[in-house]
Amino acid sequence: MKVFAIAVFYKSEPNAILLNGSFDLQSFSFFQRNSVRQFMVFTGKLIIDRSPIPNRTTVKEQGYLCHVYIRADCLSGLVVTDEEYPSRVAHNLLSKVLEDFSAKVPPAVWKVDREPEHIDYNGLDSFLARYQDPRTADAMTRVQEELDETKIILHNTIQAVLERGEKLDDLVERSEGLNVQSKMFYKQARKMNRCCTWFYNTLTINWVWNGIVKNAIWQLLMRH
Repeated sequence: MKVFAIAVFYKSEPNAILLNGSFDLQSFSFFQRNSVRQFMVFTGKLIIDRSPIPNRTTVKEQGYLCHVYIRADCLSGLVVTDEEYPSRVAHNLLSKVLEDFSAKVPPAVWKVDREPEHIDYNGLDSFLARYQDPRTADAMTRVQEELDETKIILHNTIQAVLERGEKLDDLVERSEGLNVQSKMFYKQARKMNRCCTWFYNTLTINWVWNGIVKNAIWQLLMRH
């Protein structure tokens, strides 16, 4: 189980603004890390932009879970984990992160100024390290307050949060937060995923078909 990223945003119009972030991308190759980081931020902004206020959402995408919490004051958080990480612990983490951030950073800074370079906050690194083991983290949170009454909405793909007619490929292409290398990385990953899906389906069909043929031959032999 792994936490890859924690980030704080402000849900502004027309797009969410990244205020602070901490990332653990050691499991990715050195040359992939910048692209992975950009896509995590891109995905967080996308979910926040298209979610109501307040809101708790968990989106499953390509083997990862993107957990988002938007408070009534528009302060928002993102936690990216693997699929095995418990959603309840991730959302408890989001609550604590936003509570700590809002207690240490004046609202005038993140509500009005909204400039990341003006924000003096370094608490995310500590949260990222502490919550790598969800069992330890859950023991800490269980004795404290429970999650608020906001229902957690689960989506099985990022496409589910997009507006009707929107395509993820088009949003990626138009994004100013993704550089050329990251957009190429995305296209290669999508192509590889489609190839893997086709390969898996082909193997499955061949396996089933071969089984049917072999069974038919066996039945004919048994009759003779």
